[in-house]
Amino acid sequence: MKEIQISRRLQSVAAFVKTGKTLADVGCDHGYIPIYLLQKKQIEKAIAMDINQGPLMRAQEHIYEWGLENYISTRLSDGVQALKPNEAESVVIAGMGGPLMEKILTEGEVVLRTVQEMVLQPQSEIGAFRKFLSKNGYCIIEEEMVLEDGKYYPIMRVIHGKMEYKTEAEYLYGKELLKNRNPVLKEFLKREQEKAEILIQKLKNSQTASARIRISQLDKEWKNRKEALAYYEM
Repeated sequence: MKEIQISRRLQSVAAFVKTGKTLADVGCDHGYIPIYLLQKKQIEKAIAMDINQGPLMRAQEHIYEWGLENYISTRLSDGVQALKPNEAESVVIAGMGGPLMEKILTEGEVVLRTVQEMVLQPQSEIGAFRKFLSKNGYCIIEEEMVLEDGKYYPIMRVIHGKMEYKTEAEYLYGKELLKNRNPVLKEFLKREQEKAEILIQKLKNSQTASARIRISQLDKEWKNRKEALAYYEM
């Protein structure tokens, strides 16, 4: 049987799963990641979890379609509530907003203390999410960024430990990405810079107080982006 085909974003998420025999995929949607990893023999078994019955049913259909029902179990679960301590070595949480991920990590703190690694792919509030990880005893040891269908996705491999980020730019754009001069991040920074310059020109034509406040915000963002882009000139 040929292997399942998954998107570039999901391939990058799966590539970050390095450790362990059992994977818990939180918010599994179609169940593609555990199927892919089992076919690649990167894991031995998996638990596919979702808060909604619909995605779980879709995942079950795909699991049976690929003949992996003896290796992947499904559970209805709000975050990691249905996961037991020491039941999984790796946890994947992908495709959710940063605040929702923070909620899952906070509510699941006891069980997540027992996992060796997490692969996280937040979709929003990325800088704030990195700060959350730092404050809550997590350390990003690898980070990647992929471009898919016009959207930029950061993917993080996280373990328990201390994380030392010194600047706002490192939190906003990812210390590991900057240190490795990630080319996709560079493209993202340049695109954001161009968009900001166009917006500033439009706002300068307006004399309103709100326009002046927004220009001030954009100037601050510009300074952080300039600091980030300086990594590529070293």
